[in-house]
Amino acid sequence: MYILVIEDDADVSKFVVTGLRESGHVVEFATNGRDGIMLAQSKHFDALIIDRQLPGGVDGADMLQSLRGNGISTPALFLSGLGQISDWTKGLQAGGDDYLVKPASMEEILQRITAITAPKATSKGTPAGSD
Repeated sequence: MYILVIEDDADVSKFVVTGLRESGHVVEFATNGRDGIMLAQSKHFDALIIDRQLPGGVDGADMLQSLRGNGISTPALFLSGLGQISDWTKGLQAGGDDYLVKPASMEEILQRITAITAPKATSKGTPAGSD
């Protein structure tokens, strides 16, 4: 998969980018929301991993909401230190597909990326309960 990581913390960014690359993914990264928006709009990524707290005046949720408003529907996982229910709600309402609170294991990050990028099942046949 081709994944864009938007994370300003150098240690977290290195951990995530290295782990994704070691798992066979191609990764690009940005350290602020403005660069993240530009990259996400200029290339086709399979998934986005976004921090909620980004420098430069663009919060991760605001960044994703802007992308969604511009027709970018790439699956997005928030990876954030903000762990209150209101934080999750803001991220999901902004268009996030999942929300994971730091610190997180690479195994969990990979599982969440797999889940949000899996093909969506389409219902065929009879509706449930109509047997």
